[in-house]
Amino acid sequence: MDVRGTVAAGFEPVRDTFVRNFEQRGERGAAVAVYRDGRKVVDLWAGTRDVDGTEPWAVDTVQIVRSAGKGIASAVPLLLHQRGQLDLDAPIGTYWPEFKAGGKERVLVRHLLAHRAGIPALDCPLTPSEAIDGVSGPQAVAAQCPQWEPGADHGYHAQTYSFLIGELVRRVTGRTVGRWIAEEIARPLGLDFWLGLPDDEAHRVGRIGPVETPAGPGGALRLRPKQSVAQAYSDPLSLTRRAFGAIDPLPDENDPDYRAAELPASNGIATARALARCYAAMIGPVDGHRLFAPATLTLARTEESAGPDRVLVVNTRFGLGYMLHGPAAPLLGPGSFGHPGRGGSLGFADPETGVALGYVTNGLQKGVTADPRAQALIRAVRSAL
Repeated sequence: MDVRGTVAAGFEPVRDTFVRNFEQRGERGAAVAVYRDGRKVVDLWAGTRDVDGTEPWAVDTVQIVRSAGKGIASAVPLLLHQRGQLDLDAPIGTYWPEFKAGGKERVLVRHLLAHRAGIPALDCPLTPSEAIDGVSGPQAVAAQCPQWEPGADHGYHAQTYSFLIGELVRRVTGRTVGRWIAEEIARPLGLDFWLGLPDDEAHRVGRIGPVETPAGPGGALRLRPKQSVAQAYSDPLSLTRRAFGAIDPLPDENDPDYRAAELPASNGIATARALARCYAAMIGPVDGHRLFAPATLTLARTEESAGPDRVLVVNTRFGLGYMLHGPAAPLLGPGSFGHPGRGGSLGFADPETGVALGYVTNGLQKGVTADPRAQALIRAVRSAL
C-alpha cells in the first residue's frame, strides 16, 4: 500500500493501522489526520480517489462526509450564541415564526441541537430536487407536526436536521449556513470544507459508494444486530426508516447538483485534515485561531440527551449538536465529542488529551456510528498517547 503524508514521532501506530484498514478492513480510498494541542501530528492518505476507480487519492482530494458534516454545521449556532446573536433557550419560532405551526410553539433551539425537537421524519417525504432547492425542506419541517412532545425525548434527526439548522441560521444571520461556515470558519482556519461545493473545486471530489465490511481476523465481526434494530431498519413504516427516508428516493450523492446544494445533515465535503483542524480549533488555538470559548465548549459536550434513541433504536448520547462518547459512538474518552458520518467518516475532539481527529473515506460500509476502520484508528491514537 502506497501511503502518502506524514506522521510525527510516536504516532507511527496510526500509520500502521491505516495500512491495515486497506489490507484487512475493506478500505478503498481514505485519509486520516490528527491534531494534538493545535499541532498536526498525522496527515495520511492512500488508495483511489473514486471508490470504483484507479486514479490515486491526491493530497487535495475531498469527499462527501455525510453526517460528519453535522459537527461542523453545529458549530454555527453555538458560535452565534457565543456572540450573543442566538438564545439557545428561546423557541425556534422566535426567529422563524412559520415554525410554530403544528404544535411546535415550545420547541427550543436547544431541543433542535440535542435531537429533541420531535420532527425526525416527514409525513410527505421530499424528492431529491425538493431537498436541494433551499425552500421546500424548511417549508416541510415548519408544517410538520412533531412525533413526540418536543423536549420530552430524543431521536436522531438524520435528514431533517439539514432544514432545521439551515433555516434557523438563515433567519438569524441573513446568510445560508454554507456561506456562514465559508466566511466565518473555513476561510479564517484555511479549511477545505464546503456546504455547497463551488464549481471551481468540483474537480477535487472523489466518488463515494458502498463496500462490504470484511469478516475474519483484522476485519469487523459480523454480529447479528438486535432484533429490535433489525426490525426498525426493515420496516418501511418505522420511525427509523421514515427518518432516513425523509428524502425519497435517496439522492445520487455523486451528482454535481447534489454536491452544490447545502444540506448540513448529509452533504458536507471535506478533507480529513479540515475536519481535524476544525475540531482542534474548537478545543484550543490553532495558528492563532480558536473557535469555542470555554463556556461554549462545555455546551457542546455536556449531555443533553441520553438513553434509547427513538430513531437509531440504541442508546445514544448528545450534547448540543454533537454525539458524545458512549457504546453507540465510541470516541477517545469520556469527554470526547464529535460526529460520525453514516458509512465511515468521522470528526471529533477530546479536550482532555488535546486530540482532534478527522477520517474521510469513499468506501461506505454498513453502520451509522461505529465504523470498524474509524474505531481502529481511534485505538491507534489512544496507544500513541
